[in-house]
Amino acid sequence: MKTKTIMPSVCLLTLALSAGYAAAAANAVPAADTLKVSYFANAHTTNVPDGTVYMTNPGTSGGNLCANIFVFDPNQELSECGSCFLSPAGLRTLSVNKDLTGNPLTGVTLSTGVIYIVSSPTVSGACPLPDYAFNPEAGVRAVDKGWDLATNVATTSASNMYLTIPEVSQTPFQDATLSATELQSLHDQCRAIALDGSGKGILTCGTGD
Repeated sequence: MKTKTIMPSVCLLTLALSAGYAAAAANAVPAADTLKVSYFANAHTTNVPDGTVYMTNPGTSGGNLCANIFVFDPNQELSECGSCFLSPAGLRTLSVNKDLTGNPLTGVTLSTGVIYIVSSPTVSGACPLPDYAFNPEAGVRAVDKGWDLATNVATTSASNMYLTIPEVSQTPFQDATLSATELQSLHDQCRAIALDGSGKGILTCGTGD
């Protein structure tokens, strides 16, 4: 009789502990230095050069990393996602027009938007699409070189000419706090693209490693 009484209690305790651990894992805060954020402007704009994103792995983790990239439109909707391999001290170069915004989910080409990069370990030496519950790991560094439109005045003896010309800006991606809720949202949105996009919404990784 004691065995029959104890065993159900043990089972209930085990289930309670398992549920507690699962809840704690779901609410765990990802490590710092894993989320980088920047924006782009004037992409796919006539007479404006293509923007560029440079990424590197400084070796903080002691090995290879994946740069999980999420490109959002101005309405906070995910347009493209993907994951790019980075070896220690490697440099990867991505075109904003071709790699990050060249295959939008909805077919609407973006001229402005936001880029998230979340670094994580490789999976069996590769970087699969970030549509699963990956674990962030610190390391990726990124710089965004873009072009802003500025109006400049050219003075001649006859008149003033107002010219709108592109001016280069080069800005490091900014560190941001990545919550467990945001991480879940990122891979859930990328999974929706993988399931419903029929190949649309998957970005490419440019050149280098």
